[in-house]
Amino acid sequence: KYRSNCMTVHESLCDALSRISFLLHLCVTPQLSINAFDYNCHVDLIKLLKQEGELFRLRKARQKMSELFPLTEEIWLDWLKDEIRLTEEEPNREKVYELFERAVKDYICPDIWLEYAQYSIGGMGSPGGIDRVRSIFERAVTAVGLHMTKGQMVWEAYREFENAILSTTQLERIHTLFRRQLAIPLMDMEGTYAEYEEWSEHGVPETVVHQYKKAVQQMEKCKPFEEALMVAETPKLAEYQAYIDFELKEGDPARIQITFERALSENCLVPDMWAKYTTYLDRQLKFKDLVLSTHERAVRNCPWTMGLWKSYLLALERHGADHQTVSDVFEKALNAGFIQATDYVEIWQAYLDYLRRRVDFSKESSKELEELRAAFSRSLDYMKHDVEERFGESGDPSCIIMQIWARIEALHCKNMQKARELWDSIMTKGNAKYANMWLEYYNLERSYGDSIHCRKALHRAVQCTSDYPEHVCEVLLSFERVEGSLEDWDFAVQKTETRLNRINEQRAKAAEKEANLARQEDERAEQRRKAKVEKKAQKKVQKGTRAGEKRKAEQDDYQDEWNEDAGPKRHRGNADQPTDEYMETETGLFGKATPPGYKPAPPATKKAPQGAAASAPSAHRQNEDNPELRNDNSSVFVSNLAYTLEEPEAKLRTLFETCGPIKQIRPIFTGKGSFRGYGYIQFESPVSVPEALKLDRRDVEGRPVFVSPCVDKNKNPDFKVFKYNTMMEKHKIFISGLPFSCTKEQLAEISKNHGTVKEVRLVTYRSGKPKGLAYVEFADETQASQAVLKMDGIEVEGNKISVAISNPPRRNTIDKPGSSRPTGDAMPRQVYGAGKGRTQLSMLPRSLHRQSVPAGKVENGSAADGEPASAAGNAAGEPKQLSNSDFAKMLLNM
Repeated sequence: KYRSNCMTVHESLCDALSRISFLLHLCVTPQLSINAFDYNCHVDLIKLLKQEGELFRLRKARQKMSELFPLTEEIWLDWLKDEIRLTEEEPNREKVYELFERAVKDYICPDIWLEYAQYSIGGMGSPGGIDRVRSIFERAVTAVGLHMTKGQMVWEAYREFENAILSTTQLERIHTLFRRQLAIPLMDMEGTYAEYEEWSEHGVPETVVHQYKKAVQQMEKCKPFEEALMVAETPKLAEYQAYIDFELKEGDPARIQITFERALSENCLVPDMWAKYTTYLDRQLKFKDLVLSTHERAVRNCPWTMGLWKSYLLALERHGADHQTVSDVFEKALNAGFIQATDYVEIWQAYLDYLRRRVDFSKESSKELEELRAAFSRSLDYMKHDVEERFGESGDPSCIIMQIWARIEALHCKNMQKARELWDSIMTKGNAKYANMWLEYYNLERSYGDSIHCRKALHRAVQCTSDYPEHVCEVLLSFERVEGSLEDWDFAVQKTETRLNRINEQRAKAAEKEANLARQEDERAEQRRKAKVEKKAQKKVQKGTRAGEKRKAEQDDYQDEWNEDAGPKRHRGNADQPTDEYMETETGLFGKATPPGYKPAPPATKKAPQGAAASAPSAHRQNEDNPELRNDNSSVFVSNLAYTLEEPEAKLRTLFETCGPIKQIRPIFTGKGSFRGYGYIQFESPVSVPEALKLDRRDVEGRPVFVSPCVDKNKNPDFKVFKYNTMMEKHKIFISGLPFSCTKEQLAEISKNHGTVKEVRLVTYRSGKPKGLAYVEFADETQASQAVLKMDGIEVEGNKISVAISNPPRRNTIDKPGSSRPTGDAMPRQVYGAGKGRTQLSMLPRSLHRQSVPAGKVENGSAADGEPASAAGNAAGEPKQLSNSDFAKMLLNM
């Protein structure tokens, strides 16, 4: 009865599992009918069919998947083993051989080759069977015999096969196999050498010993890379990349190839790896079958990568493939599903270039020329309909394909009429406002047209161009100087002057509008700031009724703060400081100094720091009070550190100890023991300072640390705070509107197409967050100008960027000597008393505060006294000294 119950439960479980598999099958099959390129659905379907035991349907599913994708080693081995079991009942073994041939083409896998060779041994008894087995083994050792860790298995299987059919004539074959294997660097070579010594009756020949030692030396070089691969986690991309770089330096083509193949077997979906491999084969080995098969495998693994298809088309043309084959590959590329519209533009360009190279332009008309023109027309329709419907854009805003077509018609076909029609179409697609487009058309007319059409093109350019009208006007005047009559010259001058005057008026209106918007924004910001200050003042008034002891304690803390900050003013020079984020130095915000007449309290009267939190600030304050311990020449100023940074001294020591021996580290603390976010690093020698300055902008817990020379501003008043140029830099461009995720590498990649990029600098806030701005420095002014023309208005990750020649605004002058706070012309800011920081309380009523005003403006009743307007404020922006009568009048008005 117990057994009967168990059998019933078992049958019920099997029935339930069968139903679950059937339901899953019903879910997977419709998904594949919707999207045949769903890789995971194919894998799931194969697993379900294998569980159900549907071997014939399983064969069909595997066949379908192999037509769309290269299969992994595991899928191939499962398939091959199932097919081998099926063919045990069938006399035909050729189907399995064909399947093995397909398997070894997808990836270079030692296990598949070993299975192939072992399966072929089973047919050794058939006619020509031994030769077939030997041929397969030879192909196997050629393909994977250099595999450092698995190649030895193939060699040993080959020797065992030869031993099995051993005869007196076979001894030399086995000798040869030993010698070939010992000349290759493989793991566990010592065991193979010992086996050969034992097997050989006459010992190991001297030449074999020499080759063996050489292979051992090579193996020792490769051993660190193999060990790194053994301990690394899949996919081991970085380890394989290092291994490939090593083999490329060594220069052995066979070892380079096997290393690439090993890397791709585990990183088959990495397009850059395929691109690097195919490039190497195209430039170095150049074997047709190897090169083309590798390109085909690359696009099957990464069909979404346009660059691989483009390289494949070039390789087919390079190796003389027939036209139909190239066309078929191109059609497959169009259906591959690229991820951006510009990819379709580039693949069309590659195919059109191929068609153009087939044309013999010495003939007036030919089949190839008509095919080229038809392809150009088809490409334009494809961009307009297929690409625009999918991406919402054509991917070719500058009409590059039409420009190439026009140039071919003008240069090779001498058909300027067709070229002009194409350029008319280009200009109607929104390109008429760009100077570079008109200059391209002008250069075409200049080279292949006539002066009449050149003049027409330039006049239209002057009328339509809005980005660089001055340049177009200059080209028109230069043209008329060379070829025009006096009437032509007068008309050109009149037209250019009229156009430029109109442009300047538009620019002035736009600048005025922008200034008004900026002024309104500043006013709103000022209102918010005043509201915030008033709110804080109200809170302080509410707390002002506390006992006198607390006020005394606050006064002591205030004195401690002045005592700490009473040292010489130092200031660091930082680039790209936002106007609403202020720098703090050793003397406080923007060089805060002690108030006039302030005398530090003697050490005995200072409150002792309480608790362990105050011990470090106390120790550093002692160093600050001993100027003889400091040496500015061997010190650097470090700022922009997080106020919450734990153990700042230890972390600063870890960061700067590589620059040289450190004498002392002085992080600055408040009187209450909290870290101020800045400090000083003093080295044993001034030689360490330049090395320390190289660490500027190094990331410390998510914030860029600012490192600058330690300069006494009292002794060096001319020290430049801003380290970047504030004048026009014609070799450098300024980019705005970048996405915050854009990196220096991405921007360099975009910019390098227009010239030699020397430096890329992303502008960030003090917190390290990007502003969406950048500067790119080129080798010369010409490259920078070309980059402005080509890059302005393009999209980067969905953001439309603006590009212009770098011309940063001049740095604003400071309010007073000794203060580093910038002031603006549009919004006058309050001038604080000598040495008084903006965070301190003023002892004067608010109505007695005076603001610095530009010359010519009068306030606080100065005009009523009959004083000239220029007396309201001097050139430096300092307030006028008030007399006792002035103070009396203002007090009466309160």
